[in-house]
Parts: sequence; C-alpha cells; structure tokens
Amino acid sequence: MRIGVFCSGGDAPGMNACVRAVVRRAISSGHEVVGIQRGYQGLLDEDFYLNADREPRMRLRTVSGWSRQGGARLRSSRCPAFRTEEGLAKAAGILDKHGIDALIPIGGDGTFRGAVDLLRHWDGRVVGCPGTIDNDLIGTDFTIGFSTAVQTAVEAVDKIRDTAESHERMFLVEVMGRHSGYIALYTALACGAEGVCIPETFTDVGSIAEQLKVLEQRGKTSVMIIVAEGDERGGAAALQRALNELGQPSATRVVVLGHLQRGGCPSPEDRILASRLGDFAVTALREGASGVMAGVSAGINSLTPLQDTFTLHKELPAELLELLETLAM
Repeated sequence: MRIGVFCSGGDAPGMNACVRAVVRRAISSGHEVVGIQRGYQGLLDEDFYLNADREPRMRLRTVSGWSRQGGARLRSSRCPAFRTEEGLAKAAGILDKHGIDALIPIGGDGTFRGAVDLLRHWDGRVVGCPGTIDNDLIGTDFTIGFSTAVQTAVEAVDKIRDTAESHERMFLVEVMGRHSGYIALYTALACGAEGVCIPETFTDVGSIAEQLKVLEQRGKTSVMIIVAEGDERGGAAALQRALNELGQPSATRVVVLGHLQRGGCPSPEDRILASRLGDFAVTALREGASGVMAGVSAGINSLTPLQDTFTLHKELPAELLELLETLAM
C-alpha cells in the first residue's frame, strides 16, 4: 500500500510527531509513504516531499527528530480550489496517477470536510488524524496541539499576572478559539483566572461588572479574565469597551496572544498523543477502515466518521465551568 500523508489548515504542535509515527509504522509494516507538502494545495500542485535521492518517498531517517519540532515540516496551507468539483476531480486523478492508495490527512474540521468531498471522486481510503489546537472535534478527548497551546497561554498569563499585581490592574487576555472555548477554559483554570468568556456561553457584561465590584471588596488587587476570540462580544477589546461604558473603575489592559499559541516545541502530552494517533491511523488503514478519524477516548483508540467531526459540536465539560466559578472568588 502506498500512503500519502499531509498537514492541512492551521498548524498545530505535534503534527510532525504524527507524521513521524505514520512513516515509521507504515514502513515497518511493508508500506510506502509519500509526503504531500502544503496540504490540499500541494496535492493539486503535485508538490511532494523528496528524499535525498530526489524520490517522492519518505524514509525512516527522513523523520528523525521530528517529534520534538513545532510547526509543520510538510508545510500547511488552505486551498480554495479544493472546494470546487473541478479541484476534487483533479486531486483524485493525481492520486491515481502516483499510485497512492490511501491518505492520512492531519488537521481539523475543514481538512476532514475536504476529505469527505474527495471520497466522492476517489476510490482510495482515508483515515484522518485530529491536528488542531482548538480541541473542537468529537471522537477524541484531546486533539494534537491543544496541550501545547494551553501550556503556552498559561505561561504567558502567569507573566502578565505579575504585572497585573504590581500595578493593581485587570487584564483581558484573548486566546484562540473561534468556535470553541476549550483553550480559554483550560487556560483560565490552570492560571487561576477570575473569569472566562467563551462562544458556548452568553457573556453578560453587567454580571461581570458586578462580579468585579465584589472581588474589589474582597481585596482583590489584580484580575485576569480569559477571552476566547470567538466570544459573541467580539473578543477582548470589545469586552473592554463594554465594561468601560458601564463605568468599570479598574485600570484595564488588553493582551491578544494570537498566533503565539500555535508555535513552539510540542508538550510531552502532544508528542505521545500524536505518535499514538499516527500509528493507529496506519493500522486502521491496513484493516480496511476509511472515511474515519483516529482518536483516543477514555484511553481507548477509537474511530469516528469524518462527517461527524464537522457536523456535530463538542461540548465543554460543564463541571469545569462550575469549578472555575467556584474558585474565582
């Protein structure tokens, strides 16, 4: 079997570890691996990773040291052409031309949506690996990159807290998460924030203002509120304006962490998860699986239909929201 592997959409720490696992498991099982560079766009451009002999085939030593590296060594991109029937048909023809029997796309919901569309034009097999810092895909407890993104955000917020306490200020720290509040909630819990604003819950500015007054009466000298970029208010800057309109007395600053959360060496948790999922994806292909995503739920390897990953919403743990409210006093 000849397996194509690629990264698509936003990069996530641990993607390289996943590619490494795919390559090592596939070759040890007697299969070939073709690295497709720059995601779906690279597939349409026939942009393959070339080994030292200028062959479009990855070797065991090709991926040496990849598990500790951040970013995406195979590069990543978004591809508008892949949303067209012409682009999908062209991709299917290219896969057949190069004798590729199966694909392992590493990415998020957009990546898997493209894979489902591709299977309407192509007879090969697809098993995806969840590579996204948002942790917004059902079928797996955690996605590749989430642990590192939270770790990066927490380290930044801890540093900001030092300044907040020194100057007795409130900071609104914006983290990534257009449709999911996982990063914001986990960051808020880990760094002891006083509040969180996320897409899944309504942000009541009036209640926040009242809470701030209560905290001030209790002797709080600094306040940290973590805001997901996808909060319905429009992010941290919009929340700051709304609080100012209500006469918020505390000196307030806004910090947007942005793409800082995507980079850096993956955490041990992400390296292990990525290695496990890459290995499992190859095994699933060998056993005939297709149109599914490899995941780990409650410690058990599991397969979820790709269609479900972008049509069903992953709920936030309600108990963690309650825990944050209890501890932020």
